[in-house]
Amino acid sequence: MQYAEMKKLLSMVSDPVEKLEMVIDFGKSMPPVPKNSECTEIEGCASHVEICRCGNKFYGVADSALVKGIVAIIIAMVDGKETEEIKKMDLGSEFASLDISLGTGRLGGVNSMISFLHNL
Repeated sequence: MQYAEMKKLLSMVSDPVEKLEMVIDFGKSMPPVPKNSECTEIEGCASHVEICRCGNKFYGVADSALVKGIVAIIIAMVDGKETEEIKKMDLGSEFASLDISLGTGRLGGVNSMISFLHNL
């Protein structure tokens, strides 16, 4: 699913629990990681998270349903973009604009994923 569609769907929901359920659903629809992808484990996440790249296509792996959904959103933000374009994006503000209720630990993981993408 493309990021614009995710953002639109999330904007139509005001209930925090429903938003979290939607995020979990996003994770269920992530495609599998191709074998020739370059994967990096993201340090600073409470769960095991890997962000994988095959050219300009991004993929993700997580061992928690909620975190997998968060990864799906973040990789959708950058999917198909060049490294220099990603570095110029304000991913933190964009993610915050989705108004997803996450605890401090999960937000730390989000920041770790964003930091990784900005340092590609």
